[in-house]
Amino acid sequence: MTPTNAELIFHGRVQGVGFRATARDHARGVGLRGWVRNEADGTVRLVAQGPSEAVDCLRGLLESSFGAKITLVEQQTAFPVEEFSGFRILRG
Repeated sequence: MTPTNAELIFHGRVQGVGFRATARDHARGVGLRGWVRNEADGTVRLVAQGPSEAVDCLRGLLESSFGAKITLVEQQTAFPVEEFSGFRILRG
């Protein structure tokens, strides 16, 4: 099976609250690869590669951890251009 990428954009008060580190730890815990980074507009962008069930699990974990701070999650799925190794935090 070809892995797919899920791109999630989290809106709300999601910067400066430990969101990226938590996302990285949870993503690694459910076996996803990819990255997470802060965007200039105040959102956090996350690209996760792996089974859709693991992506759904990650989203649920993040919504449980930061639910009061998240106002909207945009999610899209696309085929990857590259295969990621591990999951990391990117610096803007």
